[in-house]
Amino acid sequence: MAERKGIVFVNGKPLTLIGNEVKVGDTAPDFQALDNGMNKVSLANFKGKNLILSSVSSLDTQVCDLETKRFNDEARNLGKDVAIATVSMDLPFAQKRWADEANVKDVSILSDHKDASFGMNYGVLVKETRLLARTVFVIDKQGKVRYIQYVKEIPQEPDYDDVLEAVKKL
Repeated sequence: MAERKGIVFVNGKPLTLIGNEVKVGDTAPDFQALDNGMNKVSLANFKGKNLILSSVSSLDTQVCDLETKRFNDEARNLGKDVAIATVSMDLPFAQKRWADEANVKDVSILSDHKDASFGMNYGVLVKETRLLARTVFVIDKQGKVRYIQYVKEIPQEPDYDDVLEAVKKL
């Protein structure tokens, strides 16, 4: 499996991403994840929508919590043709508890814990931790990747304005 180093870091220490590298202009790879009800979800569930697809390490960490809540708040201003999903390696039960406590209802919360299908297909699975790197993909209605943001230091938040600008251009 492909490995890439020096794209993301924790406290300046480079981590290794494993999986297929996705580039702007590529057809977005499919994936299989689980929602909070243990139902299988794939890219097809978002067909016909522009999609902000964010990956985080764990919803039970401060920055991942802030990021997902921020995207939930932004969802209300983006219109019905935009969907937002956050993927982590957290178990679906923990994700449901977190989403209920955080009152997050406008972002689909998906678990990649079982097969790491998303992490491998999008090249954001961190070898050293088996968690996902903090990354944001914007996928258009035709299923093409139009924007990618790797957050260089995983403990930092993404550039929300840049992500929102990318989705508004679609």
